[in-house]
Parts: sequence; structure tokens; C-alpha cells
Amino acid sequence: MRGEILSYDSISGAGLISGDDGARYSFTSEALKSPAVPAAGVRVDFVPEGEIATQILILAGAPTSTGVAGVAPIPAGTGFDFKYALLQFDGRLRRSHFWIGVLIIFGINVVLGWIPLIGFVASLATIWANVAISVKRLHDMGKSGWFVLAPYAIGLVLSIVGGIIFFGGIMASGMSESYIENNPAAVLGLMGPAFGLFALAGLVGLAFLLWIGLVDSQPGENRYGPNPKGL
Repeated sequence: MRGEILSYDSISGAGLISGDDGARYSFTSEALKSPAVPAAGVRVDFVPEGEIATQILILAGAPTSTGVAGVAPIPAGTGFDFKYALLQFDGRLRRSHFWIGVLIIFGINVVLGWIPLIGFVASLATIWANVAISVKRLHDMGKSGWFVLAPYAIGLVLSIVGGIIFFGGIMASGMSESYIENNPAAVLGLMGPAFGLFALAGLVGLAFLLWIGLVDSQPGENRYGPNPKGL
């Protein structure tokens, strides 16, 4: 049956629906089967059981307090939505859900690391999920999602410069294999700055992760959507 939400209290999780049959049905948040937030005036599809509405679906395209049902970001107070958090780039993602995503991606990569070749190829797909949670976390901070490219770009430049310093120094000095074995200090003189840049590239990525993972949400609604914590 279809109907319209008359009221909904997000604190108590209780609401009331006016069915198309003219009767009224009460419901609780446990009966909701859609990720969108219910609001007065929203059309829903539900299964009536006496005077109780169960298996409530907010109809796609219906306006809600988070935008449009079916495409809205995760509303405040709901659990972690795997599909939304790891695959989509629109909307905002709160800090706790970001770290859940980070742990999931890390766990997947650990498992895939035990699978030769195929595991490595499959792990490349986790880059999408990592970018997805990072972009939405930036949105939650009020920042452009394009900032996600910064650590990759800086890390790439530092790695390239480090490689040039190391291998360029070896080629320029004409170091042979025997020279390298007999003059470790000279080799370390090249490796030091090069590996320093490699380490710096890794620290840039870590600093970016901590930045977007520790900064709090921008209060209220911003251009990317409502605050996922409902503040």
C-alpha cells in the first residue's frame, strides 16, 4: 500500500502515515527500508499490519529532509552504508564512517595481498573506494573533492625526483657493480637523499589521511549537502 508521512520524530524514531485507504498507521524507524530520512509530506510504500506500517520504502523522487529519496546522502543517525560510502562521490561522510571505510579497505587489501597476481590486480579496484570516501570526507569539511589529488600528485613528484637523484647519480658517476660493492659510502650518499624523498612522499599521504580523518564536519548544510550528523 502507498501513503504519505504525516509526521516523524527523529529522536524517538516514531511516526505516522496516512494511507491511501484513508486509515492512519503508526511506525518506528526499525520499519524503514530506505536510506533517506522520512519527513512530513513524503510518499511511501509500506505493508500494513493492523494499525502498524511495516517494510516502509520512501519512493524515489520524493522530497526528503536530505534531498531526493533514492539518491540522498546517508542521513544522520543511520548506520554505515557500504554501497554509498565506498562507491559514490556525492554528498558528505562523517568522520566515524570515514574510518570504518578506511579499515574495510585496509582489510580487503590485506586479504588480497595473499593472492598472487590476481590479488594485486583486484586491489587496484580499492583505489576507487579510497577516493570515494576521501572525496565525501572533504565535502563534509566544506572542501572541494579535487583536493584528493594533492597527496597523489605530491607523492608522485617526490618519488620521481628521488629516483632521478639515485639512478642519475649512479649513471653520472659511472659506478660499476664492483665500484658499488667496494664503495658503499658513495652509494649511501646517493641513497640517503633519494630514500629521504621516498619517505617524505609517504608522510604526505599519511598527513593527508589524518587531516581529512580528524577535522570535524562543517556545521549545518553546505553546498554538498546536509550535515551527516544532523548538526
